Parts: sequence; structure tokens; C-alpha cells
Amino acid sequence: MSDQRSDAPTDKSAPSKAWRFSRHDDAERPSLPEVFSSVRVPEGSTTWLKRFLAFVGPGYMVSVGYMDPGNWATDLQGGAQYGYTLLCVIMLSNLMAILLQALSARLGIATGRDLAQACRDHFPPALNVVLWLACELAIIACDLAEVIGTAVALQLLFGLPLLGGALLSILDAFIVLLLMGRGFRYLEAFVIGLLSIIALCFGVQLVAATPPVAAILKGLIPTPEIVTTPGMLYIAIGIIGATVMPHNLYLHSSIVQTRAYERTPVGRRDAIRWATWDSTIALMLALFINAAILIVAAAAFHETGHQNVAEIEDAYHLLSPILGLGIASTLFALALLAAGTNSTVTGTLAGQIIMEGFLRLHIPHWARRLLTRGLAIIPVAVVTVLYGSHGVGALLMASQVILSLQLPFAVIPLVMFVSDRRKMGEFTINRFMTALSWIVAGLILILNFKLLYDTLVG
Repeated sequence: MSDQRSDAPTDKSAPSKAWRFSRHDDAERPSLPEVFSSVRVPEGSTTWLKRFLAFVGPGYMVSVGYMDPGNWATDLQGGAQYGYTLLCVIMLSNLMAILLQALSARLGIATGRDLAQACRDHFPPALNVVLWLACELAIIACDLAEVIGTAVALQLLFGLPLLGGALLSILDAFIVLLLMGRGFRYLEAFVIGLLSIIALCFGVQLVAATPPVAAILKGLIPTPEIVTTPGMLYIAIGIIGATVMPHNLYLHSSIVQTRAYERTPVGRRDAIRWATWDSTIALMLALFINAAILIVAAAAFHETGHQNVAEIEDAYHLLSPILGLGIASTLFALALLAAGTNSTVTGTLAGQIIMEGFLRLHIPHWARRLLTRGLAIIPVAVVTVLYGSHGVGALLMASQVILSLQLPFAVIPLVMFVSDRRKMGEFTINRFMTALSWIVAGLILILNFKLLYDTLVG
């Protein structure tokens, strides 16, 4: 893997200089320095396709956060109970995610700072400590959900006990370490490979389910009953609330800087364009997978009188008999394992970005990843021993509540920064995009707090 740290922002015209009010000597230390500017970008008269392919990768790493076990649970429940009606909610939530991830990539490329570094440079030390603690809690909560998803998948596929599956998931941390050592492109290829497995598994299940095309198209059109039906509204809020993962905003603003684009206004503008295309296309894949989960659930469960299916284990046991395809349940569990592994890979990487960005605390990568994974495995192990699979389900719900609490600490600073001309310079978003971003941020926050309130009260 080539080391091109000399590409760090040095040109006086770059807006990243606006961040130089940090009081620390290493204010210009790049995000993820071991892979910063390590992926070569073709220059000169190369084709647009080659240039675009050089930027493909970060968007797919971010997209895995939109198909984790938390999303699976809400999509399964929505499809089983209400058929195809909530497809429009999945589409709306995905469009909002596309916007926020594009803003995250813009921040990282335009300023040369990831979101955690930007917060540290802008806010006072005491507030940064609070933000860091909130972020760490969210990372652990997210990792907790992925550990549970991996453990459940291993139990369904191989009959392993939940505790054994949770302990095996610690190997994911070593996968990150191994692939990062070979080069960031290897890590991206691993993630894209698992995403391809997930898409293939659900593609086969979609064909087997033979859902009516007319019903799918009708489900893409919003209807008033989503708001007027309390149960449907609750699941819709859950789908939107689980859409934007806080750590994804920190992660994306960092990994887009792995590309060795020219750190000049022209180079940054070009990089922003390609990075936005990368994340948009990748999130459309996430839209397909989330929609496929809901469509399969609607075709297999809602239309066959199994509207009460809400747990992943129940869906696994019912899919093959209902669809008449012996391999359907296996494909479902295999996709869950791939999703859980993918999400833990990106989650542990986000943990490193947050610790280094907020605290400038640099510890060995293997120690950072093992620490994050260990803090997630401990509660899973304890709850599994004391309460069994039912307790693990409650723990998964608790992790989603924690993520909801942390979301404002990521979304609000992001929109605030990208709309501030003093920090972004010529890369500041226009007034229309600023208004749209605040509307989206406000809607997501309101729905998250509504979901949190209903969870705690109900």
C-alpha cells in the first residue's frame, strides 16, 4: 500500500485552513493517517469511468449501516403486518440518507477534516468530551446489534449457541486489521463482496416469492393510512428512525479522504462529485435490499396469514415451507451473517475515527478494535447466560434506543458545518440545500425521539 501523506491539505486556497483555530500542534494530522490518500486516482486524459471507479468503495462501506439487524427487524415486521404499504417509507428514508451522506462526504473532502475532527476544532473541550462519550456509546450500541445479528445467524446456520456465536464474532476485528494492513482497497473489496452475497440471496428469494408487481408499485406511493393507523405509524417511524446511523456520518467524512485526489479547489470539487455518485449508487443498493426484505415478508407472511411474524428466527423457520424453496431459509440466514459481519467491520473502523478525531488518542489498531468489540460482547454474553434468547432481543431493542439518543450529536453539527461559509468556503451548500438539510435533520430527530418515547413508555 502506497504512502502518500504528502497529499495532505497544504494549498492556501483550500477551505480546510479555516479549521486552523485548533489549539493543538497536530491540528493538521489527517484522518485515518495509515490509509490517508493511499488509493491512486487516475490523472490526465483518462476516461470518466476509470476516474469514477477510483472513487468507488467508501459509499458501499457506508451503505452496510442501512441493512443491519435493526433494519431487518422493522422491515420484516412492516411487510408481515401491512404488506407492501410501507415501501414508500423505505424509499423516503433512503432518500434522506443519500442527502446526509453526501453532506458528510462533502465535509471530509472540502475541509480535509472528518466530522469528529471538525467538532473538536469548533467546539470547546468540555463539549467535545461529551460528544466523544456519546459517540463511543453509540458505537458500542451499534456493535452490540451486529454481534447479536451475527450470533443469531450462526445459530440458525450451524446450530451454535448464541454465546458461542457472540464470542466468534470477535474474529471480525482481526479481519479489519488484516485487510487494512494490505491496503484500503482490500477492505472495500471484502465489504462489496459481502454486499453482493446479500443482494444475491434476496434476489433469489424475490424470484421465489413472485410478488405482484402492481402491489409493489402501489406501495411506493404514500397513503394517508400510514399516519392515521397507529400501528403502521409506529413501524414507519421505526424504519425512518433506524435509517441514519450516527457513526456512518463520521465514517464517511473520513474514508472519502483515502483517495489521492489533488488537494486543490478543482481537485476537491471533482472528488465531491464522484464521491456523491459513489454513495448515491451504493445507497440505492441498500434501498433494494431493505425493500426486498419487506417485499419477501409481505409475499410470504402477510398474504398467507402469518401477519404476526416479527422475529428474525420466526422468519427463518417459515420462509422455506411457505415459498416452497428449500434453500430460502438458508439464504436468509446467510444474508444475515454477511450483513452482521459487514456492519461490525465498518463499526470498528468508525470507532477508531471517533477516538482519534475527538481525543487525538492513538492506540494500536488491534487494541482499539478489540476494545470496541469486547465492550459489545460482554453485555451479550451476560444477558444470554441469564435470560437466553428473549433477553438478547430486549438488548437489541435497547441498542436502538441508545442510537436514537446519539443521533442529534452527529446530524446537527454536520448540517451546521456544511452550511457555514467561513468553514467550507466555495464548497458551502446553497440556501435551498441548507433548508432541505435542516428539514430532513429535523424530521429524523423528531421521529427518533418519538420512537424513543414510545419505546420507553410503551
